[in-house]
Amino acid sequence: MFDRASLLKQVEDSTGWDVIIIGGGATGLGVALDSASRGYKTLLLEQSDFAKGTSSRSTKLIHGGVRYLAQGNLDLVKEALYERGLLLKNASHLVNNQSFIIPTYNWWDTFVYTIGLKIYDVMAGKLSFGKSVRISKKAAASRLSTIKTEHLKGGVVYHDGQFDDARLAVNMAQTAIEQGATVLNHFGVTQLQKDSNGIVNGVSAVDHETHQAYVFNAIVVINATGVFTDEILQMDNVDAKNTVRPSQGIHLVLDRSFMPGRDAIMIPKTADGRVLFLVPWHNRVVVGTTDTLLDSHSLEPKPLESEIDFILETANSYLNKRVSRTDVLSIFAGLRPLAASKDASEKTKEISRSHKVIVSKSELITITGGKWTTYRRMAQDTINKAIALKKLPYKKCPTKHLSIHGADGSADDTDHLYIYGTDLKAIEELITKDPRLGDKLHPRLEFVKAEVVWAVKNEMARTVEDVLARRVRILFLDAKAAKEVAPEVAELMATYLNKDDAWKQSQITKFTQLANQYIL
Repeated sequence: MFDRASLLKQVEDSTGWDVIIIGGGATGLGVALDSASRGYKTLLLEQSDFAKGTSSRSTKLIHGGVRYLAQGNLDLVKEALYERGLLLKNASHLVNNQSFIIPTYNWWDTFVYTIGLKIYDVMAGKLSFGKSVRISKKAAASRLSTIKTEHLKGGVVYHDGQFDDARLAVNMAQTAIEQGATVLNHFGVTQLQKDSNGIVNGVSAVDHETHQAYVFNAIVVINATGVFTDEILQMDNVDAKNTVRPSQGIHLVLDRSFMPGRDAIMIPKTADGRVLFLVPWHNRVVVGTTDTLLDSHSLEPKPLESEIDFILETANSYLNKRVSRTDVLSIFAGLRPLAASKDASEKTKEISRSHKVIVSKSELITITGGKWTTYRRMAQDTINKAIALKKLPYKKCPTKHLSIHGADGSADDTDHLYIYGTDLKAIEELITKDPRLGDKLHPRLEFVKAEVVWAVKNEMARTVEDVLARRVRILFLDAKAAKEVAPEVAELMATYLNKDDAWKQSQITKFTQLANQYIL
């Protein structure tokens, strides 16, 4: 079902589509899942790999947004808290209930955060992850063994969601296919097709593997390309003004010894007024994020020195175990597709993260803004807009209670393979048939060879980067180790993809160059 050859056959056999989605990040995959589950004939095309851009580079949180509450954006917080609750049920193998502690160093902050988080609890209603509570200095120091205790007054504990972003994207792609969608990565859209009235009615695209060109017809074309939104809008109208202003956020990944407990830390007031998180993730700690406006964007944004310094300085002002550059296992940067500000001086932290559905004169539908937590609602609003335009017949949205591929509430997170959910048994069967696949990829890492084989055979991974960045998250967890295992991964992949030595060498070279950008 998830085989590229069979997906390509669906494309070649089709005479037309109800909905074509451009972009395979959280937004595009959400729209594909919504569209297919309503019964519309759906095609999604992603120029690189699923979640290659912003959607694999988040802070790994499914959350209502405590800072949006502080800004008074109650509608966004309420919507996100509702969607957070649905995700815990629908993707139970990937979304976890995570406790956060806000350490407080004066009594006023303790009071303010306690009241604010009680409001957060109330807004979550029946989908609450747990009540917030104030804790003593002793309790805070005990639960956060590496926190600085000088002047510490206590803390406030609250609950939010923690997840694996790229894994969720892959499982969403699988779910969309199960619902009848055709979903292809490494397949770039090169042009929009229009009828004699100037209405968009399809796309031209190229399969980046075979270099074969295609023209696809559709009733509805949806632009869900995140920071690349304006490129598609300018395909439609060369004079289109920019609607998106990319904002960069970076993260550092540290060894678990910097935060050995089960709690995450939320630092609500940093030197520049932003929020900083330290979050347990795959037995490491993710520290971030920054919020830097950029004038340009790319699939591989690079961290700025000022951003690295900001995170290190802020972390070290709270931790008694000093973090240095040599402690950083991996560093990654992502871009947020924020709405372009009318006022160039507007601070990114004050720009709304609400999403917008835009309809061009050509009837191209564009979905912009938003965040991971609200992807389902964004998709629902996008398809509802196509229905409102009378481009699609009315069909009810079923995604509120639609389980994502792999959903398994009984997953044991002490085994790193828990993220595969219901697919875990199939991976264990691979190892039973060939015990060598149970060997570790790297002596200091938990990941095994069977995961590479599974990614190729069942998760549409086509390159070493697809595997090591977004299926098996080694690049984001330990970039040096990722470089070291690349040759073995290329060898394994070549066997199952029937590739030659030239392909293997090319893959190793490309991935090594990429991994160097993740090493500090």
